[in-house]
Amino acid sequence: MKSSHKPACLFLLVATAALAGCPPAETETHACPDTVVTPAGWSVVADQSKLPGVVLSVWGASPSQVFIAGGPLGNGGSEALAMVYECGEWTDLKAGGPETFWWVGGSSATDVWFVGEKGRAAHYDGKSLTEVTTGETATLWGVLSFGPDDVWAVGGTPDTGKAPNDIVLHYDGKTWAKEALPGTPRNVALFKVWGPSPDDLFVVGEQGTIWHRTKAGWAFEGGDPPLVTNRLFTVNGCAVDDVYAVGTQNVLHRDATGWSKLTVDLGNQVNGVACGGPGSAAIVGFGGLKQRLVDGQWVNEFDSEPYTNLHAVWADGQGAFWAVGGDFLTGPKDGAKREGVVARFQP
Repeated sequence: MKSSHKPACLFLLVATAALAGCPPAETETHACPDTVVTPAGWSVVADQSKLPGVVLSVWGASPSQVFIAGGPLGNGGSEALAMVYECGEWTDLKAGGPETFWWVGGSSATDVWFVGEKGRAAHYDGKSLTEVTTGETATLWGVLSFGPDDVWAVGGTPDTGKAPNDIVLHYDGKTWAKEALPGTPRNVALFKVWGPSPDDLFVVGEQGTIWHRTKAGWAFEGGDPPLVTNRLFTVNGCAVDDVYAVGTQNVLHRDATGWSKLTVDLGNQVNGVACGGPGSAAIVGFGGLKQRLVDGQWVNEFDSEPYTNLHAVWADGQGAFWAVGGDFLTGPKDGAKREGVVARFQP
């Protein structure tokens, strides 16, 4: 596994000039294809033979440059996982430290954030990872970046009902600061944040919590009584009137009229969701749960690899979906390597 990240360029012998981003002229270089070539349908891109730990999140700067995050989840002797897949090769970004990264997201290949346990946050600028202090001690479960000076992260301490909880952070390019939510604290962990713009943010968490931030401020959209009372793990969408939120046995959708619960025969608990465009989405979960929304119908692809627990899914915008997971349910064990998996659906 490589320890440094270097751009790749098209195989050419150039006598008088070099391509942008390539080594000097007269050298033989090669370029990364625009897309990663995999068979149609679901296939495993990487398993425990290539991965140092469980994978909990996936996000791409482009269809051919995909970042993953994860780590040991308390297993002593292992470090956090932060890697990038490019030109068919995995590069380890050398995160170091035992605190697992739970989520990765960014706005470009030079603005990528990893967040996780004990308030950990690290920024990748295209060359290296840099740790950035958040001031939080609870786990940060989700992150969303609109640019180097506009980043959002959420977190909390699940199943406690005690502080630190209700965590929403904003990064202005210099420091992380806590965002105040209206009303009495709900004392719930917040798991993910997504939005098409900083003026339309959605945050989901325990007890069916849904927050929506607009120019007017934060508003609670979980319902009264709540639309669901279970955890909502992930929120993702394609537009403010095309948003999905999932968790436990629930798949919710928000259109122009508001939130509603969809009828989906899950067969297991759902953890992750990604919107691939109008009328297109994918959900993943325990036991290899994989379903895609196709022509208004949810297509169950449980019988395709991988069969392990899946935690998150990302849409590349060109019809493909990436899903990640592995052994994230068993308790910590010193010296043990957790199994991880990365899979891809190719239309």
